[in-house]
Amino acid sequence: MLRSGWVNAVIAAGVMAVVIALGGCGQFAPPYMRPLSPQTRALLAEKGMPEQSPILIRIFKAESELEVWKAKDDGRFYPFKTYPICDYSGTLGPKVSQGDRQAPEGFYLVSEEQMNPNSKYHLAFNIGFPNSYDRSLGHTGADIMVHGDCKSAGCYAMTDGVIEEIYILAREALTGGQKAFQVQAYPFRMTAANLAKHRDDKWYGFWRNLKEGYDYTEAAHLPPKIDVCARHYLINASFVDRGARPDPAADCPAYERMPVEALPRGPVLQQASTKPGTWQTQTKQDRSADAGLELPTQQAAMDKPLGSVLGLAFGSAKPTYRAFTLGPATPGQ
Repeated sequence: MLRSGWVNAVIAAGVMAVVIALGGCGQFAPPYMRPLSPQTRALLAEKGMPEQSPILIRIFKAESELEVWKAKDDGRFYPFKTYPICDYSGTLGPKVSQGDRQAPEGFYLVSEEQMNPNSKYHLAFNIGFPNSYDRSLGHTGADIMVHGDCKSAGCYAMTDGVIEEIYILAREALTGGQKAFQVQAYPFRMTAANLAKHRDDKWYGFWRNLKEGYDYTEAAHLPPKIDVCARHYLINASFVDRGARPDPAADCPAYERMPVEALPRGPVLQQASTKPGTWQTQTKQDRSADAGLELPTQQAAMDKPLGSVLGLAFGSAKPTYRAFTLGPATPGQ
């Protein structure tokens, strides 16, 4: 009788400890469930960036830096933080084949299904290599991640503390209604001077193609619309035939370049909305995607006005909040 009472007391104490821990500041919760730190929340508030607004990620190999950009109420993306990349494998240039231990370069999309809370490298998300551009060139590989643990065999590795913050920022954006966030992976900051230094490199033509997307984000503070045809990235184009579906390995359908809506100089007027900062979810055809950067279950993206292809809309409708689900974790990553 005494033993039974003692066991029950221990169980009750354990349950109470778990309840207290989960009800506290989150330090005892699993890493993927933790809230943003008070310091990060304060910085977001200072910069006018809602916690659940969409994100954009840019990676620079030569500088070993990863940038997170966040959207503000005007619909544009602005730099939030620059994080040091702890390790990446390979050299400058794209990933070509399975086992080459090369970190990829290009434009990728990450959805909820690619978030991995059970990674053996602390936390991770799969960037989506190979995309249709990679496949059109016969590039092979799989399970290319941004993860923790500071060691890489073809991935971009961060420290555990850094990947936690990036993962939580991504989780909040996806929970807030962003269907997928764009990852732009570059060999270096794509300035004219840096590109000129590599004029004789075998990847020079590929890097010039990537620079088009870099330049667009720099000017417009928006992720570019990406299609793939003729075995290259087609940046920010609208097809003359709205029903055209580009073939990554065939010539591009007739298209027109969409205008670059450069970031206004001076104060930005707030978008007309009864609820500024409302991030509305879009259909699969409206998301910030393209025929070349498919999500796992995505149909080819329809040509839409610039605002809709970015997966953002503003209006009086109430925001749609979806419960964050873990999705299928990739075993062993």
